[in-house]
Amino acid sequence: MSLRSVCVFCGASPGANPVYREAAENLGRHLAERGLTLVYGGGAVGLMGTVADAALAAGGEVIGIIPQSLQDAEIGHPGLSRLEVVSGMHARKARMAELSDAFIALPGGLGTLEELFEVWTWGQLGYHAKPLGLLDVNAFYDKLAGFLDHLVAERFVRDHHRAMLQRSENPAELIDRLAAWQPTVAPKWVDRQPR
Repeated sequence: MSLRSVCVFCGASPGANPVYREAAENLGRHLAERGLTLVYGGGAVGLMGTVADAALAAGGEVIGIIPQSLQDAEIGHPGLSRLEVVSGMHARKARMAELSDAFIALPGGLGTLEELFEVWTWGQLGYHAKPLGLLDVNAFYDKLAGFLDHLVAERFVRDHHRAMLQRSENPAELIDRLAAWQPTVAPKWVDRQPR
């Protein structure tokens, strides 16, 4: 798969550990050095601002998508290659997905998880065939990975849908995995019973 742009989901806060900020800087720099456009939520705060600043500092293109309400709260990044202001969160997610060839989640909170799971669900349902991954800094996503494996064991998620989510603590390795990923076409349902 040829990657031209990568959407990054991440926290609007910096988090408790400085390694999260370092990871955001490394990811932003790696994307720019590979000539990949960063697509993200358009904020200037937290890890969002950090990943954007790092990509810009390395000469990369950065496109932010932000809802009008958050732009009005003055948290939009003023120095991006392009900042698009949209009507709301649904429009934001749809536009980020439209502009991106792959998705990466850095550490973050509820919004990061919600964005990741929505775009993953879209892939599961066949609405897109784009890879996604976790940049698993400081074992941040270990417990989530364990719970996802539990969903497979309990037959609520199929193995190949679980495998859609790549995971690495190294940004270069994760980008390589996303570029090499091949979609599997299979139905979503596990043990579907006829009515």
